[in-house]
Amino acid sequence: MVRTIASHAETTGQGDAVDLTGAVAAAVRTATLNSGTVTVFVVGSTAGVTAIEFEPGVVADLGRSLEQIAPRRAPYQHHQRWGDDNGSAHVRAGLVGPSLTVPFADGRLLLGQWQQIVLLEFDTRPRRREYVIQIVGE
Repeated sequence: MVRTIASHAETTGQGDAVDLTGAVAAAVRTATLNSGTVTVFVVGSTAGVTAIEFEPGVVADLGRSLEQIAPRRAPYQHHQRWGDDNGSAHVRAGLVGPSLTVPFADGRLLLGQWQQIVLLEFDTRPRRREYVIQIVGE
């Protein structure tokens, strides 16, 4: 059985992180499936989804690390082509990726104690992010 749910999250711009764990857990519970996998996918090329400890220090550390890898103010070919300022957002999204798959059993996510499902905003402005939760199971 496959269940697909579309939802959205409001972000404040580059560096923002949104904890999706509760929404994903609720979707798994309401799907009335015992076990399987759930994939969370963010629609768009300037955001990502990952599993981290959703804690301000970790979020800040991740942001600082991504700034070292793909600095916002660096010269990007994307800026020259499109006349905008979000080349770093595209690079960061490419590194993190748009989706995460998590197994579930007995109707609950099999995440670690300090592990949450997090949407990361990389664009340089606030966005309304659409994301898709797709549950496959029995």
